[in-house]
Amino acid sequence: MNNNKEIQFAKALEEARQLAKNQGNSITGEQVKEIFADQSLAEEQFALIFDYLKQHKIGVDEIIDPDEYLTDEEKNYLEDYLKELEDLRQYTAGEKAAALLSAMAGDKMGQGCLMEAYLPEVVEIAKLYIGQDVSAEDLIGEGNVALAVGVTMLGCVETGKEAEGLLVKMIMDAMEELIGETEQAHITDKQLENKVNQVAEAARELAQALGRKVTIEELAAEEGLTEELIGEAIRISGKAIEDIEYGNS
Repeated sequence: MNNNKEIQFAKALEEARQLAKNQGNSITGEQVKEIFADQSLAEEQFALIFDYLKQHKIGVDEIIDPDEYLTDEEKNYLEDYLKELEDLRQYTAGEKAAALLSAMAGDKMGQGCLMEAYLPEVVEIAKLYIGQDVSAEDLIGEGNVALAVGVTMLGCVETGKEAEGLLVKMIMDAMEELIGETEQAHITDKQLENKVNQVAEAARELAQALGRKVTIEELAAEEGLTEELIGEAIRISGKAIEDIEYGNS
């Protein structure tokens, strides 16, 4: 793939993923093929796309049970958390609908009741995202914050269905943003680790050649590394790169 095709492919893949999220984490094979219709993909390539979606807990022509992907630790946490929620008021479908309408009208009590009624829904949504390097606890925490904000923003919608859709979207967006931030943090951590390893390896090789520890200036001159990179690696490692002479600084 050239760069343009890669960008188009990535956009189509994200469109498929978002559509699946909006459909309860499932999508049909035909919907996927429609999204990628202008990319002339072979059946083998569609098979890889289907595998990718399934790895991200998205059912292709089937409904995925999120509980199947939970570890015992996650199941225990969710079970304990749901037991705590049982101590709160339990809402019937009618009471939940009434709270939704009250919240849409800006009623503070209705907003509070709606948030309480939706706490279990946050758990179910979190199950869709567990397993992506973010704990269930953190996902639920972010979802609850989004819910608290969302119940105060329903005056902009006209129907209960739209209000429910807005709440779910805000909860899902919050969880996806948390996952994205976590992934970016992992990438950054890996980049920093690579910098330290690069400088440490260069220092080791030069120290072996000279038979002693090396200075930053020698390392920069002999190994082609910038003093800025070396200094950053030293700072990140806390001066733990053994083959560099740090002097009295």
